[in-house]
Amino acid sequence: MKHPVTFEITHVCKQSGARTGILHTPHGDVETPMFMPVGTQATVKFVSPEELYALGAGVVLANTYHLWLMPGEDIVAKAGGVQKFMQYNGPMLTDSGGFQVFSLADTRKITEEGVAFKNLRNGDKLFLSPEKSIEIQNAIGADIMMSFDECIPYPASYEYAKASMERTLRWAERGKNANKRPDEQAIFGIVQGGDYEDLRTYCAEKLVEMDFAGYAIGGTSVGEDKETMVRMVKWSQEKLPLNKPRYLMGVGAVNDLLEAVSLNIDMCDCVLPTRLARHGNAMTSEGRIGITKARYKEDFSPLDPKCDCYTCKGYSRAYINHLLRAKEGFGSRLMSIHNIRFLLKLMEDVREAIRNDRFNDFKNETLAAMKFDERGF
Repeated sequence: MKHPVTFEITHVCKQSGARTGILHTPHGDVETPMFMPVGTQATVKFVSPEELYALGAGVVLANTYHLWLMPGEDIVAKAGGVQKFMQYNGPMLTDSGGFQVFSLADTRKITEEGVAFKNLRNGDKLFLSPEKSIEIQNAIGADIMMSFDECIPYPASYEYAKASMERTLRWAERGKNANKRPDEQAIFGIVQGGDYEDLRTYCAEKLVEMDFAGYAIGGTSVGEDKETMVRMVKWSQEKLPLNKPRYLMGVGAVNDLLEAVSLNIDMCDCVLPTRLARHGNAMTSEGRIGITKARYKEDFSPLDPKCDCYTCKGYSRAYINHLLRAKEGFGSRLMSIHNIRFLLKLMEDVREAIRNDRFNDFKNETLAAMKFDERGF
């Protein structure tokens, strides 16, 4: 079938095999590999849509579960869809609510039909099925919707992982059939299967048979070590078609992003840059720095001398240290702007390195400059 979101490869790095591409969407084209800022409740924390444009953002995420609870998908639809509701005119993606199956493990019950939740705001009983997830996402109106899946914990037994993966496949087909706006909104299937090669391979093959517009890799960044995560991603992507986008969900650490690019991943997202910002941690070309430490009280240099963002052009570490210690919101805004720009600029540099056939060199140089240790970044 013809999908409203398509993908083309523009260059393959001769040194590494990593690739650049263009994701074509109803709300514009975006270069890949890319990092996608997360706007959980139709807003990226502390950052305006106008600032997102200035930072170079492409696709922005919104959270289906949270918008379902508040303000309700009907209100978003009446506003003309999520882009008009939040005044972000670029491409957007909604997750399926599947991650809440994982994160709300204490309050949910999974059946073949779907997942029963408790509304953490008021205690109401909720039920989310593949059909309901797509119905909500159709109302929200993002360019890309995600299949409803179960993100299983790590570690999980083979038996549990297999049963969950097979149910995720059945849910994927049900969700695909439920899409009421197939000419306007694309759906990505999600590869699951835990830390088991045969399950990951089987899931990818079956999703490809269903012909989704793109494919995501789920079930990573849930407590596993880096080596395990890389293994799961590698197994998941090997059977995916070259001519469709690949999205690794929930990844935002620099070493993980660079590893993902090495494995031909085109899209990544994470709340990490704004979460770190709120806790006073800046992502810099030399590694993370905790800007609230006493050593920065009289440091009048920018957060990162190599950064071209609004924060680094105008404000010092000392000033931001003061703002955060005083619990002034402007400090979190400045930190969020910087951290998001840092990752967007990183991916701009990644694309340039791929086009120049030197991605492996770039990856090694970047990690060496950041003084990585066994814990990563």
